[in-house]
Amino acid sequence: MDTRLTPANDHVAHESLRGTIDAPTYTSGTWRRVAVGVADILRAPNGTRNRQALFGERVLQLDDRDEFAFVQAEKDGYVGYVAASKLIDDALATHWVSNLGSHLYPEPDFKQHQIDTLSFGARVTVIGTSNRFAETDTGLFLPKAHLCPVAEKRPDIVATAELFLGTPYLWGGNSRDGIDCSGLVQTALNAAGIECPGDSDMQEALGGPIADGTPLQRGDLLFWKGHVAIVVDGSRMIHANAHHMAVTYEDIDAAITRIEKQGDGPVTGRKRL
Repeated sequence: MDTRLTPANDHVAHESLRGTIDAPTYTSGTWRRVAVGVADILRAPNGTRNRQALFGERVLQLDDRDEFAFVQAEKDGYVGYVAASKLIDDALATHWVSNLGSHLYPEPDFKQHQIDTLSFGARVTVIGTSNRFAETDTGLFLPKAHLCPVAEKRPDIVATAELFLGTPYLWGGNSRDGIDCSGLVQTALNAAGIECPGDSDMQEALGGPIADGTPLQRGDLLFWKGHVAIVVDGSRMIHANAHHMAVTYEDIDAAITRIEKQGDGPVTGRKRL
């Protein structure tokens, strides 16, 4: 089993794994949600970052000890540890942040000092409005212009990815403050209403293969070992990459040559969603 997606550790396992994994305790877990702009999902308590969860995203909490919660993310099943202080009681979101970024304010007044910064895709529970602001169930406010209802989708995944042009590259990142190749693809696909795993090797299972000789088209995905990019048009792609340390456009043929020359191998998959 893939440990990234298996809700079990040395102390506990999800109830669904009873009879499959031997664990001291089994639990059905408790749904919580992220209470900060960005929360790292760690490989171990105080360990390295695997992925990130955004404000309002739901996680199933399976254990809580030594100030860290062992969780499984709802959006992609990713398992890891989140600082327990960054989680609050569950609530269903009504809206998501459709602007590249937004701010939470203590009052419906943009002259107030912001409490936190939210990234594209963050989820909020709106309980009312005041002038140009939406009030959340946590008592904070953000601009209505930065929100859209949870049912609203953005089907053009290239246009979504282009919002992040220039965003710094960050391994395991999922936000406007820093994002990696698979984080960019996941963000774009989730906004289009398409479920998407968190890492590029898992994302390569998406869609269907593009036959050799078939021209690439907007929205196709290109995969290398450990990397993924989104096709913009017949000659360009967009990706978060460590070569430029940012989200950039790149000529497809030039990128293929560069990536293979630097030792990361040829294209391993061409997929159409």
